[in-house]
Amino acid sequence: MDRPDDPEVRHETSDVNIRVVLGFGLGLIVVAFVLHVGIWLLFMAFANREAHQGAPEFPLAVGRQSQLPPEPRLQTNPRQDLKDLRAAEDAILDHYGWVDKSTGVVRIPIGEAMKLAVERGLPARSAGEKKP
Repeated sequence: MDRPDDPEVRHETSDVNIRVVLGFGLGLIVVAFVLHVGIWLLFMAFANREAHQGAPEFPLAVGRQSQLPPEPRLQTNPRQDLKDLRAAEDAILDHYGWVDKSTGVVRIPIGEAMKLAVERGLPARSAGEKKP
């Protein structure tokens, strides 16, 4: 259906000004570009200043580089520490040694101790003793 051109029907010229909308968009793009360049230059200046400054000196740490921190300290190699602990425990369990030399108390390997316990039996209470 064709409509004839009606001279009385036309668009509103007072609603939207396209020139102002496009000008605002262009201004927004220009301002965003200027801000991005300015922030980039600021970060470059900060990076340059940081590169020239070097490491900061902490006044409380001067002269204490070789002093160890107080206990407890962090483990620097926990796997090796665990291996060392197990090796020390195995050395105690698998070898003879003195517990108290002045009283004559010795330590025997755990395998030998189990054999002696099987041969001699474990101490048991007599029928007349009460439980604590």
